[in-house]
Amino acid sequence: MASRTPRVVIIGAGVSGIASAITLQHKGFHDFVILEKGSDVGGVWHWNRYPGLTCDVPSQLYQFGFAPKPDWSHVFAPGPEIQGYLAEVAERFGLRPHLRLNSEVVAAEFTGSGWRVRTAGGEVHEADFVIAATGVLHHPAWPKIPGLDEFTGDVVHTARWDDSLPTKGRRIAVLGTGSTGVQVVSALQPVAERITHFVRSPQWVIWAPMWLPQPAVVGAVLNRLPKLNQALYQAGMTGAKLFTDVVTRPSWRRRAVQEYARFSLRAQVLDGDLREQLTPDYEPLCKRQVLSGSYYRALKARNAELVTTAIEAVTSTGIRTTDGREHEVDLIVCATGFRAHDYMRPMKLTGRDGMSIDEAWAKGPRAYRMTAIPGFPNLFTVLGPNSPTGSIPLHHAAEVTAKYIAAWLERWSAGEFDTVEVTEAATDRFDAEVTAALGPTVWNTGCNSWYFTEGGSIDLLPFDRRTMENMLAAPDDRDFTLGR
Repeated sequence: MASRTPRVVIIGAGVSGIASAITLQHKGFHDFVILEKGSDVGGVWHWNRYPGLTCDVPSQLYQFGFAPKPDWSHVFAPGPEIQGYLAEVAERFGLRPHLRLNSEVVAAEFTGSGWRVRTAGGEVHEADFVIAATGVLHHPAWPKIPGLDEFTGDVVHTARWDDSLPTKGRRIAVLGTGSTGVQVVSALQPVAERITHFVRSPQWVIWAPMWLPQPAVVGAVLNRLPKLNQALYQAGMTGAKLFTDVVTRPSWRRRAVQEYARFSLRAQVLDGDLREQLTPDYEPLCKRQVLSGSYYRALKARNAELVTTAIEAVTSTGIRTTDGREHEVDLIVCATGFRAHDYMRPMKLTGRDGMSIDEAWAKGPRAYRMTAIPGFPNLFTVLGPNSPTGSIPLHHAAEVTAKYIAAWLERWSAGEFDTVEVTEAATDRFDAEVTAALGPTVWNTGCNSWYFTEGGSIDLLPFDRRTMENMLAAPDDRDFTLGR
């Protein structure tokens, strides 16, 4: 049979979508379109623009292996620089002609041999394959607090920040204690008249020099010596492997990092009462670890206050806590995270025999090796369910997954099959392997985090990088049904 060219729709132009598109190009596939609901590429780095936004992964590791950036401005890059990097990569690799911005996908239906994808603007795209590169952190989770709609001041979610919003000299309330809440408090405390951090459950905050610039000479040298730059990247990947060991199995390394988290609190907060308020009741690393070199200092400032009493309601002029106290504020910042387990939803995704994604995921999101869903032929996910958001660099995971998907497309092009669908048995087996491996992980030590799905399972990959790479090294026909 003569070679044929697959038509591919990629949904999302963040890290996953960019990695997928460039991988397809590298493999000789150019008939693809990238549908992005935002006004530019970048995914989470496009939507998030809040004050203090900084990546908590070292810059030299937070990049594509095929597109090194030696000249980061900081050891931990600020958000706008990361978005700029992703936009530059999209430009450099010629993705713009394939890109359709402001094109939110509202429905995708399997037709029996391929897919029909519809956008909010009414466009319809026919495709042989769909790659859902929709990411994890893009649906804001708003707090369910009585009276929030009645507040007469400003209310903003960090994932939908309004750049015109004034903050200087205002009384600001920040809700949420993850990395975002910590960064916002640190950034706004110096300019606010008063800043109040409402904390339902305190986080362990490890001290790290998030503000530390990368000397310009470092970038210049690494630009001139690409082999040295590659060696630095590989060293970073080795360091990431050690971190994976820390979170996935008990060891002296885990105990050492946990003790450092406790020391970070003791050394920076000498006031006993405040330290007690800031001490979590679970083990360090159980939740997504927070890094900061300024949060505790910000909380100790005269214009800052930590409130751990539960919120009863929002009033027209502020926030009332259950002790009856009224906290008058001008601005409420919701740093309350995302609906992390929605993935491609709320788009109406319909697979074989009319099955909806909500029906397929009635007991929670699941995907074979993070990338294939039973009942949805010729559809693959990048950084889908059980993706390693807590252990392995996401750019690398996206690259490995994209190569795996491209291997299926190569076989389709050679005429080996028309449709490919993972079996329920293979997906169940993968679920069982993940569940067993999650037992000794630090995420399973007794905290309530956004890693948990509504069904109570932990939506992470409890394996190291090498295991993940082996899982996605090549398609295994025994786990799939190939149709003609």
